[in-house]
Amino acid sequence: MGARHPIGYNLRPFSALRMHPSAPPNATPATPQQLCAIDATVERLKDLPGALLPILHAIQDELGFVPMDGLDRIANGLNLSRAEVYGVLTFYHDFRTTKPGASVVKFCRAEACQANGCRSLEAHLKDRHGLAMGDTSKDGAVTLQAVYCLGNCALGPSMLVDGELIARATTATIDSVVAAAKKKTNGART
Repeated sequence: MGARHPIGYNLRPFSALRMHPSAPPNATPATPQQLCAIDATVERLKDLPGALLPILHAIQDELGFVPMDGLDRIANGLNLSRAEVYGVLTFYHDFRTTKPGASVVKFCRAEACQANGCRSLEAHLKDRHGLAMGDTSKDGAVTLQAVYCLGNCALGPSMLVDGELIARATTATIDSVVAAAKKKTNGART
């Protein structure tokens, strides 16, 4: 067991932790290959002015998420504190610390999309597909994220599916997006 802190906290030695203690409970651990990719990205981009954001974007583009296990490596490479890297990572909602599904659906919840029925579509996602905002389906096919404006207000409700904007979304649109994601996931397994 760990040492007892004077205030009463039980401290575990860092080596006993699989991930950093501040990692969210659902954070995906990094593999050795992913840590090597993080090191290479930091080395390649560290001399850019304001390199932290380009590095985080590059890591997420390559791995699909930013592993919490890599924050110390990023911080050391940029001569920043881990807290500074963590603060930027968690401030911007576009960054993920968990591996996403095969398809990422960003669902607009801004006022114009609400006025055009996004709440009923959100209920359909929950009732028919078991997906709530921030969840990834059990089969790993779809990750659903809330966004608060896609700049397509006149054609709401809108969603972004793997970077492609879909306007005037309906329950049929959602069903076809989920079906395509499941097909994509099943095709990748064979």
